[in-house]
Amino acid sequence: MAVAFAVPQVTENLEGWGPDAGCVPLQLEHVPYAPFSKGDRVGRASDWTGQTFKYNNGRFNDRNNTGGASVFNFFHNEDEDSFHLVDTRPPPRPKYGGRRFQQRFQRRDRDEGRRDGGRDSGAGADRERQRRERLQQQKRGQWNAYWQDKNAPRIVYNSSVDIRPEWAVLEQIPLTALSKLSYEVGEPEDITTCGSLEYYDKTFDRVTPKTEKALERFENRTFYKVTTTDDPVIRRLLLEDENVGTVFATDTILATLMCSPRSMYSWDIVIQKVGNKLFLDKRDASFDLLTVYETAQEPIPEEKDSINSVHSLSQEATFVNQNFSQQVLQKEGKKFEFKEPNPFASENEEVAAVAYRYRKWKLDEETTLVARCELHGVADVKGSEILLTINALNEFDSRITGVDWRQKIENQRGAVLATELKNNANKLAKWTAQALLSGADQMKLGYVSRVHPKDNYNHAVLTMQGYKPKEFSGQINLNVNNMWGILKTVVDMCMKLDEGKYLLVKDPNKPIVRLYSVPADAFENDYAEEPLPEDEQPPPPPVNDDKPELAEEKDADEI
Repeated sequence: MAVAFAVPQVTENLEGWGPDAGCVPLQLEHVPYAPFSKGDRVGRASDWTGQTFKYNNGRFNDRNNTGGASVFNFFHNEDEDSFHLVDTRPPPRPKYGGRRFQQRFQRRDRDEGRRDGGRDSGAGADRERQRRERLQQQKRGQWNAYWQDKNAPRIVYNSSVDIRPEWAVLEQIPLTALSKLSYEVGEPEDITTCGSLEYYDKTFDRVTPKTEKALERFENRTFYKVTTTDDPVIRRLLLEDENVGTVFATDTILATLMCSPRSMYSWDIVIQKVGNKLFLDKRDASFDLLTVYETAQEPIPEEKDSINSVHSLSQEATFVNQNFSQQVLQKEGKKFEFKEPNPFASENEEVAAVAYRYRKWKLDEETTLVARCELHGVADVKGSEILLTINALNEFDSRITGVDWRQKIENQRGAVLATELKNNANKLAKWTAQALLSGADQMKLGYVSRVHPKDNYNHAVLTMQGYKPKEFSGQINLNVNNMWGILKTVVDMCMKLDEGKYLLVKDPNKPIVRLYSVPADAFENDYAEEPLPEDEQPPPPPVNDDKPELAEEKDADEI
């Protein structure tokens, strides 16, 4: 039986192509319209076998399309092999400039070779060619160093004190915020002076690398590093007048705190609050060693067995500084005596020539700072006596520091000092701060170098240089108001705490200072540092240790 075939009704559109607007069947109303042009190639209406997709590697373009728009293309695959993620990443750039970078050197070499065509081909031309090759290797090495991997392992330093798990973090201060503080303090007032000073030997002003002097050792002289609460003079002043001061410290502790934005190594200060009094102390053996190469661009790794390790260089620098401060003084003749004798000296003991000035500053109406400051010598200048602080910079290996003092220090002393300011910015800033606190008229800086780079025991004095503390602070960009602003901020923060013992610690690997609450018997001889049981340990404080940049966003006024 034949199947009936009904011819659909076709409406003639006399005004254009296609059916009239009102004559579109209901089942075709939502089908998208695909525009086409007369140049389109009309092929298959539908490819049920998928041959076109197969022979074109799964891609369809205008030439192989079946005549319709891409909106009608649909291909079903059970494994969904045709599904691809769009990679929006830019193409990788070739390392070290790629082909263009190499072509530039090849083109330059070819041009130089053409220029050399007219020269002789003897030994002179070979030397010139070798010289150019060395220069090219150096430049390539500079580019390689510039584009080196930034994820290279960095040096990790240890903390100056072992942080106990039971210590609670009370404050976290970014060093960048401290560098923005400013506070102005008036002139200090001398309370008392102790000790005696020897006169400076002016012959050291004429020492040059050609007439260097061997560094002498003064092993029989005793150098005292007494903390604040153990100072008998400060105890006596408190007994005589309870209102003599509110905050008590030494110049070494104050300089460390005032110059903290320049510090890289870890340090810590013990803070004790008793009533309305605040005592800034140091632990045993802390602050006794000088830092070396602390702020250099390429820091020194911690190698225990090397003479150029961090700890070995600190011991060497302290040894050099102490002996140098005694060698440049006259051993015979009169001495400059102060009001009281040395408070730390005992009978039949040879004491280093150091004097102490106990001074006080009025920070505000309720806060007065009392500090013990050191002086190292006195000089006779045109009939008047001026007070001195004496310190020594030491060179351990010119191949590491980059400047050979024996060749540069006589004619290019500014370049040598600039290198030291870059590599030891924190140490020079602390020496300058101590000179300003003690009221010294001049600070003497000596340049001491090893006799041989591999000998850390024998040294030679190369030259001497003197500066006025206020002028030198301007040269090294040390802002005095910023120094006092840092101290005032820390003092105000600690004055709000309850009575007890606290510890201010510089993070060894981040520019952050943290304030911990510690037990009253911490850092004493009978203090047992045993870990607490796990069920008694407090939860970790919510500080952003992994993201110091979050802490740095705090405004300086909020600290």
